[in-house]
Amino acid sequence: MTHDPVDPALRARAVQAARGSARFDLLLMGGTVVDVATGELRAADIGIVGPIIASVHAPGSREDAERIEDVSGKFLAPGFIDSHLHYESSLMAPADYAASVVPAGTTTCVWDPHELANVLGLPGVRWAIDASRDLPLRSLVAAPSCVPSAPGLEVAGADIGPAEMAEMLSWPEIAGVAEVMDMPGVLRGTPHMAGIVGAGLASGKNVNGHARGMVDGDLQAYASAGVTSCHEIVGPEDFLQKLRTGMTVELRGSHDYVLPGVLTALAALPMLPPNLVFCTDDIFPDELLEKGGLRDTIARIIARGMNPIAAIRCATFHAAMRLKRDDLGLIGAGRQADIVVLSDLPSVTVERVFTAGKLVAKDGKLIEPPRRTKGPTDTVKLSAQPIESFMPRVNGIGDGTAHLRKIVGARHGKWGSVEVAVRNGFAVLPADHACITIIHRHGRVPATPQTAIIEGWGNPRGAIATTISHDSHNLLVLGRDPADMQAAANALIECGGGMAVARNGRVTALVPLPIAGLLAETPPEVTAANFAALRTEADQVIDWQGPFRVFRAMTGLSLACNPAPHPTDLGLTDGATGEIFDPAEPLPA
Repeated sequence: MTHDPVDPALRARAVQAARGSARFDLLLMGGTVVDVATGELRAADIGIVGPIIASVHAPGSREDAERIEDVSGKFLAPGFIDSHLHYESSLMAPADYAASVVPAGTTTCVWDPHELANVLGLPGVRWAIDASRDLPLRSLVAAPSCVPSAPGLEVAGADIGPAEMAEMLSWPEIAGVAEVMDMPGVLRGTPHMAGIVGAGLASGKNVNGHARGMVDGDLQAYASAGVTSCHEIVGPEDFLQKLRTGMTVELRGSHDYVLPGVLTALAALPMLPPNLVFCTDDIFPDELLEKGGLRDTIARIIARGMNPIAAIRCATFHAAMRLKRDDLGLIGAGRQADIVVLSDLPSVTVERVFTAGKLVAKDGKLIEPPRRTKGPTDTVKLSAQPIESFMPRVNGIGDGTAHLRKIVGARHGKWGSVEVAVRNGFAVLPADHACITIIHRHGRVPATPQTAIIEGWGNPRGAIATTISHDSHNLLVLGRDPADMQAAANALIECGGGMAVARNGRVTALVPLPIAGLLAETPPEVTAANFAALRTEADQVIDWQGPFRVFRAMTGLSLACNPAPHPTDLGLTDGATGEIFDPAEPLPA
């Protein structure tokens, strides 16, 4: 990876400052350094010149600086590095994401703009890069590898193949290949996926993975293909197998129920694996503002028994090694002066944040507002939908009964069937079942509504609609009453995308996401409040049952790359077999 450029004159001055022949620009005095190289907590002062650390030296031994910052009684840790995430999951453009996480200590993120790419293609990735410039947050953008995530099972807003991947990897700002989600394609060695992974290997940049549920021979095969990381950890077994394979495991905070078993397995190992890092992956905006993203992940892992220095090491030094960035991840001479001032170590309580030698955040707020970039809009290419779009059709039967395929389960779905009464060519929905409708919104194929029956979501008392529906981000609507589903869907079509809740035929909550139908244009606090209000309304529609029947799972119902049945804009798909079924086609008696 390319290091942040440092003016040679500044570096020369840093050398002289370290020797005592020149003054520091900034001197942090009186603190305790969290030394993630040695595992020590040691008293030391830090001299900074421009964006880099010039010297870490004995406390009180130097006072020659343009400015002195008193950090007495505080802990000084390297800036946190979030090793894998999607800003889109927080509904925020880069400037707003930076305003949300930098005050909580995150100074570097590895961003996979996979969602933007699925809507906009390469122009979406280029916008992600441009919108990330000149912010207090270092965004290392990875090249989305699976657009769509399940070729042939869904239609996204663009297609990215080996040629497009090679082009993105030629851009100096691109940090590597983003999560390789087409697991069957990698294992089968399809030319498409072999070309994408091969382009990553040829570039010398990281090839990041998505090996959900993979163990044993399949995991070995996936790693042999050249994929070198995974954040899709489901339990202790695959966690340990992936570490032992040599993959970098990006342990994510968004799946808290996985942490107890995984951390128990980790504690039984004779050493802290250097290929263990932390990430957030997906965090909704209200949670992000309340808890601080990666800071919260680190604190929860410490609370579950991990040594605080070891936890911070995973989120800094290990992450920098994964990125091949020896200018990050450590408080040491020559490194970038990304420093987090903590008032308490175990709770990871952040007081101040420096990036590239500048104080950028204090007491939970940025010092200066970040630069904002106008984003691409008008990406929901649909006209208002009639109520019939949200009614489950039955082919070839006007009135009578029929057996239809259904999906059973809120997250790890399986196939089932249900007998339904048929009236005027539409199924009468049985109790304890719901409908899900997906409509292609990108204008690339006919927008034929695909309405299927699902079980596992109870009896919705309204409808929830979203244009965030992993990973092709077509319009997805979940509910029972077609009038509610129609109201929620048409509200999103009118406002250019977002999330909506409807009850009794009217919209009760709406979060407009005009940028690509994924991101808000409002400030983080407004976005978080709007989203929290929408979640409150969603609570009136569905009775949530953790860990799987939760709000977050709804946006993943169409994630066709995972090996289970999923609805997409093409029908009911099977990620394990590659089959597509018409949800309206009756099963043989």
